[in-house]
Amino acid sequence: MSTENAAIEPIVSSAAAQAEGQRADVQRDFIRQIIREDLASGKHHAIRTRFPPEPNGYLHIGHAKAICLNFGIASEFIGWCNLRLDDTNPGKEDPEFVEGIKDDVRWLGYEWHDLRHASDYFEVFYDAAIKLIQDGVAYVDDLNAEDMRAYRGTLTEPGRNSPFRERSVEENLDLFRRMRAGEFDDGAKTLRAKIDMTSGNMNMRDPAIYRIRKIAHQNTGDAWPIYPMYDYAHCLSDALEGITHSLCTLEFEDHRPLYDWFVDKVDLVNHPELWQHLREGGFRTEPAKPRQIEFSRLNLSYSITSKRKLAQLVNENLVDGWDDPRMNTLRGLRRRGFTPAGLRLLIERLGVSKQNSIIDYSILENCIREDLDATAPRRMAVLDPLKLVITNLPADHQETLVFSNHPKDESFGTREVPFSRELWIEREDFAEVPPKGFHRLKPEGEVRLRGVGIVKCDEMVKDADGNITELRCTLDLESRQGLPGADRKVKGTIHWVSAKHGVSTEVRVYDRLFNVPAPDDESDGKSWIEHINPEAKRIVRAWLEPAAANAAPEQRYQFERLGYFVADRLDHRAEAPVFNRTVTLRDAWTKQAG
Repeated sequence: MSTENAAIEPIVSSAAAQAEGQRADVQRDFIRQIIREDLASGKHHAIRTRFPPEPNGYLHIGHAKAICLNFGIASEFIGWCNLRLDDTNPGKEDPEFVEGIKDDVRWLGYEWHDLRHASDYFEVFYDAAIKLIQDGVAYVDDLNAEDMRAYRGTLTEPGRNSPFRERSVEENLDLFRRMRAGEFDDGAKTLRAKIDMTSGNMNMRDPAIYRIRKIAHQNTGDAWPIYPMYDYAHCLSDALEGITHSLCTLEFEDHRPLYDWFVDKVDLVNHPELWQHLREGGFRTEPAKPRQIEFSRLNLSYSITSKRKLAQLVNENLVDGWDDPRMNTLRGLRRRGFTPAGLRLLIERLGVSKQNSIIDYSILENCIREDLDATAPRRMAVLDPLKLVITNLPADHQETLVFSNHPKDESFGTREVPFSRELWIEREDFAEVPPKGFHRLKPEGEVRLRGVGIVKCDEMVKDADGNITELRCTLDLESRQGLPGADRKVKGTIHWVSAKHGVSTEVRVYDRLFNVPAPDDESDGKSWIEHINPEAKRIVRAWLEPAAANAAPEQRYQFERLGYFVADRLDHRAEAPVFNRTVTLRDAWTKQAG
């Protein structure tokens, strides 16, 4: 029985949670209004929430909304939020995922009150099931899964009572205890709630409470050959932890009557004998009747949030793991360079409603850009290098220039950037036959080198195949900073990296994993896998100014004129830099779609 964090006092807010609290008087969604009314009426004197993921995979961006909502509301109303692992399905769950979930929640900026597991309460669930049998509202069924489905009926036809539904209390108790003892094979018997097989709500047609599953559990080992179903374990876990508002997504709306039925029939508040041993074992347990409230999921275009499909991408090596920067897992987004503040900004702007909708991916990208524009220092990098030689400077010329780290925030300070006669510029910043409106470098044309002065292209050097390998230019020495000609106007400014001082760097250029807005929509005759974007990952050999190459892992920069990039959290080293593109400077997809 885990008691981690059992001695922690109510949540100490991180900077993120404190910021949530400062906005408490601004956010007016329907959930917060319910909470305000509950507090004003005296129904509750403290707010208790929880985030209850199943540890059968890593969290994805859809979970970010639930995390921000549950932890954010707890902070706003000076309450607390538990992290509870719903580990009722052994075989699909793994301690690796537990650690990943904890890491992701903390990365988003939140800390839990208690860390709990549904398996902490297995004895309570079992004793509560005994109570339900004794009260005549649960029975052991011998129907197999196929027959149970047939007896259940359909949305338009009522179900039929199982032939085992009227077993006596004594027989049900005996059979259930023998299930617990491991006497029966997997699937041979099921404990079901006795509710109403004619109910219009399919969830109320005698749902399963326990199934036989002889498989080891990561926390309890081989102690249990039976495991509780989610609908049963989830609501009782909420009640045991004194959760006041159980926030979940809209697909659980039809489950709410069953949630309330289990909570009312077990009645933990008035039956301390079911849970007193938890307190004796060190758990802070104050059972209460929770209220389930549903809200819409976070659905993004160009994305999938099915754990099964995310796992398929990993298992079939279609991506490079759960933390592949193309994945919309929180681990993947983190490695891509997305920021917790940017994700929280998205959640705040979307708000909370009961209306399901699909949010365009560009809205997420714009939130990330907005955060990075304010927080990312600037550096210069060249991803597709073309040599530029300034012929009117000495061959050994080199000097040090001083650049601002952030043009909008002096507090970022300055840095030194080496400059020499030979430079790298972006190949796309030169056009031998320039298109209309091209304001960068061209034959006999002029352009301003960022922080240096104006250069004119005098000559192109080509290889045997006709490819341009070098530009030979002259620098207008009077146009250098501090000289009278520095104010001379030219239409274009380009960035550069000193060829002598630049650091060769691997840059992974990432984009959206799917090339259609709704990859799950197979109306075009293609499977979702066929919609994977082949251009979602490109690896290039780039040149960086030295101040960028020395970055710490996960340091984010704006590479001027190129986008926002992050030093890879696993592979980056100062002697062998690796950067990932987080997002472009502007939305390139809207133009493509148009």
